[in-house]
Amino acid sequence: MLKAKSLYHLIVYSILFIIVLISFFTFIIINNAHEELQEKIHTLKEDYTNNQKALIKNHIDYVIKFIDYYYKENVDKKDLETIKKEVIVAIKDLNLSDNPNEYIFIYDFDGNLLQNSIDNINVGKNFLNFTDQNGRKIIEELINISKNKDGGFINYFWSKPEIHKEANKISYVKSYEKWNWTIGKGVYLDEIDKLIKLKEADYNQKISNYTLQVTSLTILLIFYSIFIYKNATILIVNDVKEIGKYFKESQKNDEPLNQNNIIFGEFKVIANYATDAMNNIKLKTTMLEDLNKNLEDKVKEKTKELTDLVDSQKSFIKNSVHEINTPLSIIRTNIDLLKMKIPNNNYITNIESGSKTIQYIYDDLSYLIKKDRVVYEKEYLDFTSILKERLDFFDEIIKSNSLYLIQNLEDDLYIKFNITELQRIIDNNLSNAVKYSSSKSPIFVKLYYLNDDEIEFSITTISKKIENVDLSY
Repeated sequence: MLKAKSLYHLIVYSILFIIVLISFFTFIIINNAHEELQEKIHTLKEDYTNNQKALIKNHIDYVIKFIDYYYKENVDKKDLETIKKEVIVAIKDLNLSDNPNEYIFIYDFDGNLLQNSIDNINVGKNFLNFTDQNGRKIIEELINISKNKDGGFINYFWSKPEIHKEANKISYVKSYEKWNWTIGKGVYLDEIDKLIKLKEADYNQKISNYTLQVTSLTILLIFYSIFIYKNATILIVNDVKEIGKYFKESQKNDEPLNQNNIIFGEFKVIANYATDAMNNIKLKTTMLEDLNKNLEDKVKEKTKELTDLVDSQKSFIKNSVHEINTPLSIIRTNIDLLKMKIPNNNYITNIESGSKTIQYIYDDLSYLIKKDRVVYEKEYLDFTSILKERLDFFDEIIKSNSLYLIQNLEDDLYIKFNITELQRIIDNNLSNAVKYSSSKSPIFVKLYYLNDDEIEFSITTISKKIENVDLSY
C-alpha cells in the first residue's frame, strides 16, 4: 500500500495516479480500436468476397440466359456456327464491369479458348493441359466444375493484366451444354488488400487524433490539478497545523481552540468536535484506567482456566484414542480368526459390525486431534478404488442395520486430494446414511465423471425429515 508522508506527497501521488490511470484507459481504448479494426477487416474480406462471388455469378447467369435467348430466336433463321460467332461478338461487347481485370472468358469442353475480351492473341489456342505456378491444370478444372448443374466457384492463380503477373483469383464457371461451352468470369482477390489499406489508414488517423486529444486533456488536467492543489494545500496545512497544535497543548492546559485562526468552515466543525472530544477523553481516561486494570486481571484469570480446561480435554481425548487402538486391533484380529473357524455366524457378524463402528469413531477422533497440527498433502488418488474399499468396510455395518447398497460407480476416476480427508468425507456420509435411513431401505452410492474439472459423488437414502440439525460440520 502506498503511504504519503505529507499532503504534498499525497498530491504528487494523486497526479501520478491520474497520469497512470488515463494512460491505462488510453491503452485499452487504442487496443480495443485495433481489435475492432481487425474484426472489420475480417468482415470486409468476407463481405467483399461474397459480394464479388454473387456479382460474377449473376453476370454469368445473365450471359447464359442471353445465349439461350439468342439461340432460340435465331435457330430457324441462321446456321449454328453463325449464331455462335454472333454470340461471341455480342458477349465481347457486353460491358458488365468497369474494371479491366474483370472479363468474361469462354472455352469449349476440349480446352480451346473461344473468347477473352482482353486476350485476343490466344483465342483459338488449346489450354487443356495448361498448368499454373502450383502445377494445377486450371482450364481442365474449370471445364469439369462448369459441368455441374449449377456450375461452381474455383480459386486459383492467374495472370493479372494490370500487373502482368499471377495473382490469386476466384472465378465462377457454368456450362452451356448445347454447345459444349464453359463460360466464366473471375475477380482478383488482391483488390481486397487495397480496400484494407484504405481502412487501416483511416483508423490509424482516428487513433492518432484520439491519442492527441487524450494527451492534451491529460496535460491540461495535470496543470489544473497542480494549480488547485498548490493553493489549497497551503490553507489546508495551516488549518491542520492549528488543530494539531491544540491537541498537543491540550495535554498541558485546558484552553479551548481559537477558531479565529482557522479558515475553512469544515475544519471549524472539526475543531468543535476536537474540543468536545478532548474534554470527554480527559474525563473518561481515569475511569478507563481503573476499569482496564480490573478487566485485565479477570481476563487473565479466566483465560488460564479455559486454557487448562482445553488442554485437559485434549490430553484426555488423545490418551483415550491411543488406548482404544490396541484393544480394538485385538478385537478385529480375533473376529477374523473366528470367521475362519465359524463362517456365516450372525453373532460374529454383529460383533464385527460393532467393532467397525468403533473403528470409524476412532478414525474420526484421530483425525479431529491431528487436523489442526498436521498438514495433509494432496496427491492424485483413484477415487473409485478408495470408495470401493470403504464400502467393503461398511458392508457389515450396513447389513446389521437391515440396509443394503445400490452402487453406480465409474471405474478409474482420479482426483487430486488428500487420502485421509477423502476417507473422512466418504465415512461420514456413509455413517450418516446408516444412522438416518429407514429400516430395510437402500443406500444409493453414485460416482461418475461430469467433465475435466468435476466428478460427482453422492450418497442418498430414504429417511424421515431431519430437523434442527447443525450441518456446519
